Amino acid sequence: MDHFLYKNGTLHAEDVPISEIAAEVGTPFYVYSAATLTRHYHLFTEALSPLPHMVCFAIKSLSNVAVLKLLGDLGAGMDVVSGGEYRRARAAGVPGNRIVFSGVGKTRDEMRLALTGGIRQFNVESEPELHALSEVATSLGLTAPITIRVNPDVDAKTHAKIATGKSENKFGIPIARAREVYAEAARLPGIEVIGVDVHIGSQLTDLAPFEQAYLKVADLTRQLRADGHDIRRLDLGGGLGIPYTRSNEAPPLPLDYGALIKRTVGDLGCEIEIEPGRLISGNAGLLVASVVYVKNGEGRDFLILDAAMNDLVRPSMYDAHHDIVPVVEPAAATEAAVYDVVGPVCETGDTFAKARPVAPMHEGDLVAFRSAGAYGAVMASEYNTRPLVPEVLVKGDHFAVIRQRPTFDEILNRDTIPEWL
Repeated sequence: MDHFLYKNGTLHAEDVPISEIAAEVGTPFYVYSAATLTRHYHLFTEALSPLPHMVCFAIKSLSNVAVLKLLGDLGAGMDVVSGGEYRRARAAGVPGNRIVFSGVGKTRDEMRLALTGGIRQFNVESEPELHALSEVATSLGLTAPITIRVNPDVDAKTHAKIATGKSENKFGIPIARAREVYAEAARLPGIEVIGVDVHIGSQLTDLAPFEQAYLKVADLTRQLRADGHDIRRLDLGGGLGIPYTRSNEAPPLPLDYGALIKRTVGDLGCEIEIEPGRLISGNAGLLVASVVYVKNGEGRDFLILDAAMNDLVRPSMYDAHHDIVPVVEPAAATEAAVYDVVGPVCETGDTFAKARPVAPMHEGDLVAFRSAGAYGAVMASEYNTRPLVPEVLVKGDHFAVIRQRPTFDEILNRDTIPEWL
């Protein structure tokens, strides 16, 4: 469910007409619904109750500081994968004891940043990282709380570029070697073993891979406790998918996911962490664009927008589907036209959809890409010297720009011409 509905013939974000935002901000822009973000966060907290738990929002899906503050004020923790994301979480007012540091390539500088600024835990992904963290923590006279991310060799049955739990993926330590690596961690100075971490991929639409992975984690937890480790926290990752189309085929609900967690690991007495990103933010955002031209081609018509692949890369990168809808609601009897929906970038890959039925459109009309809140603005670039898209947050009947569109002077002034030129 989201809060983007037609009212009085025009698409609204909660109680704000999209056309009103477009008139003030210009297109393209991203718009997020505070009510949707709030609702989706609470779906997870309710699904895990009464287990002791923390829902850590995966910042990589949507990293605007205003959004992080909204979620942090609700009690969310944060899952970060870089020093920059750590800084964003702290800038949003999230305390260090609610920040989990994931990622395969943590640098020593990032370790120092988190250790001195406060951290809930590091999810360690390799033996070299484990030894580096021990060295950094010891040099600071501090102790680093860790889980070790295990790779359970489970096929998440998702897109190859977002699968993370198979043996050929770069993530984690093979689960068959986990006891050996945990023993090494227990011997190292500056390291405190507190739990186990697993994450098998993103946009999962079936609970079966989760169940396979979590049962393996449950067995490992029992083995590690028998080995003398105080395993008191299980980080189960994220990855629950969202519906990108308005079809009847919907991914599992957070309530079903929570029941699975209780069934597979609920008897272990561990605090449960999960790290959803897409399910909280995905359907909480739209990308809004204007039609530049309607071009009649050879055997096909093109809807050319002012948004491009640099603004929303998912269709080009993942062949991802986003529903594309007109901001002005078409009449019930309107017959759809069929367009290739494209952007202005000089690449054939700058295509959002092929042969997509959409209500007949005209130059200047507004369209909205649904389910664009996750991996939209965060993956945008200034390719073709196109300014980054502004971001807008709506709450009820008012809105605020939470990231301005940079001016061309601001973009150009970041470049420096050396004296010898």
